[in-house]
Amino acid sequence: MPPKLILERTLDASIDDVWELWTTSEGIESWWGPEGFRVVVRDLDLRPGGELLYTMSATGADQIAYMKKAGMPPENHHRIIFSEVDRPRRLAYDEVVDFIPGVDTYLVATAVELHEVAGGVRLVLTFDAMHDEHWTRLATMGRESELDRLVKLLAARS
Repeated sequence: MPPKLILERTLDASIDDVWELWTTSEGIESWWGPEGFRVVVRDLDLRPGGELLYTMSATGADQIAYMKKAGMPPENHHRIIFSEVDRPRRLAYDEVVDFIPGVDTYLVATAVELHEVAGGVRLVLTFDAMHDEHWTRLATMGRESELDRLVKLLAARS
């Protein structure tokens, strides 16, 4: 079993607002993905066994150049399979990793936990390490960037 990584943020928002940003097409498209990428949701079936299908496209010049250097197209299709949906507290899913050249498809288990705290919501994101240190570092940086985008979006709304 791969090691687990944990990222945490305290968000200045209601638990329902944060849940909506994680579980609706509009919410996901507004912040999901690291800086320099755009996400378009193709399908969302929010239930255990349901899927989120989305396209992530590099939009920034540095990100496009990195994708080309890595032998990857600037646009990739992604698939997530939900394993737990406990509104508005917990969301768990497996991300299908099938976009890395030369690496067999595998799953990355992820859980999002939301806890109401004074002044907002404590978000705890737990996810599996990737297949090697390099990709684990990239995934962690990507998720950090993604959470930073979420924080900025919520700050702009208040």
